[in-house]
Amino acid sequence: MEADPKTPQYRTDDPTSFAHESARARWPVIITQGIDDVHRTIWGSEHASSDYISEGKNIVAQMAALKYELQHNRELSPIPDDGEPDIQAYNQELEALGTPKWHSVPWLYSECYLYRRISSMFKRTQNWKEYDLFGRQKRSTFRSSRPAVLELTARAKDIFTSLRGEEHLGKSDYEREAAEKILFKEIFEICLWGNATDLSLLTNLSYEDIQKLQGSEARLAAEENIVANDLEKAWEVLKTARRSGQKERRVDIVLDNSGFELFTDCVLASFLIVSGLATKVVLHPKSIPWFVSDVLAHDLDSLEDFMSKASIWNPESEDPKASNIPQVISDAEMGTLQFLHNRWFEGLADVKDSLKPNLFWTAAGSFWRLPTSAPDLHDDLKKSELVIFKGDLNYRKLTADAQWPATTPFTEAIGPLGPGSGIRVLALRTCKADVVVGLPEGVDEKLRAREGGGGDTGARKWAWTGKYAVVQFSDGKA
Repeated sequence: MEADPKTPQYRTDDPTSFAHESARARWPVIITQGIDDVHRTIWGSEHASSDYISEGKNIVAQMAALKYELQHNRELSPIPDDGEPDIQAYNQELEALGTPKWHSVPWLYSECYLYRRISSMFKRTQNWKEYDLFGRQKRSTFRSSRPAVLELTARAKDIFTSLRGEEHLGKSDYEREAAEKILFKEIFEICLWGNATDLSLLTNLSYEDIQKLQGSEARLAAEENIVANDLEKAWEVLKTARRSGQKERRVDIVLDNSGFELFTDCVLASFLIVSGLATKVVLHPKSIPWFVSDVLAHDLDSLEDFMSKASIWNPESEDPKASNIPQVISDAEMGTLQFLHNRWFEGLADVKDSLKPNLFWTAAGSFWRLPTSAPDLHDDLKKSELVIFKGDLNYRKLTADAQWPATTPFTEAIGPLGPGSGIRVLALRTCKADVVVGLPEGVDEKLRAREGGGGDTGARKWAWTGKYAVVQFSDGKA
């Protein structure tokens, strides 16, 4: 806490903030969906033991009680000890906040607390410890991403084939780099907009809704909505490292959403390795079910199943989107997926072996605390040429979810991870929360003035929808 900036954070009692809406509207829906998921799992388990059923019912009761506390603005209570070492820090911070109520508490802490408290309900059981409360939703939404997955698979096949083919023979280094730079920009923008399907924010996505958020047409239409773009700087860093002939050139990706976004992240990792812009990619997933759709280590195994098994594309029973999802994937479509799988996951075996979950990623505080709270992780990230932070929550944590003026330089807003940190930071973020920094003078005001942008209400509503994005860079090694 002492490492945090003095600038106040966004709070759930600020009626002009998305925090206010989240605590009152989004979170109860997420808890309700979790209760429904556990109910379905209990009654869908034909050979479940009585202990399994009893523990499941107890989890449902605890989640219902949590929803009641939230909706009736009760005080946040200490998280019960589940044997994990992060509980003490959560409860110490809660005590320091003065046992606040749900509707008047710092947004970042309370939202992390919500998911950590739910996790403790499962960790304190014998039969549900490893259960992914959001796994069914993640799989269902990825099935609904099928058109975009197939489109990107075909494009990735062309890209990887061209990088290893004869197209570059006879071309100068300048010509090859110019072609790679175009592909670099395309794949990074795919990764950026892949963040659009965030299940913690889009709690009622239909199959048709998902199609509108994904695919090349949606990305092309959204290019002008990247309101800050430092991608050129990231390209120069990786290109220079490759030219230098360094034996190991590592890139880290601090992951955000599973499903289609994880798929795009793996395409990016493959591209970096195949192009030689990196020799190693390290992925950082979460260690507990987190913000509904965040990546757990097993989600990479699930993605591999989708790439190699036709049957897994069939909608699960009672899938709410099943009526609109094509029931059978064609042999041709599956062949394209398997082509990429065979040349992709085999080549990325070291990536799967390099997964690095860390409790710091699911801590309650901001990344301003990284050097003091997780010094080993901080030192490890210094070994990377570039650390890519994906998504909205990682951006909120980078900037401490503080109420910075929108023109505050990104390098200033990320504090100890900025200049002199030894870490090169690249944030890829579609905007779904109030905090935005690094904008040119007048841009925030211009966007607020647009329809639905917030106007003179004091709310930065344009930054809540995922319509706009930022790509921002800080060279902590300079």
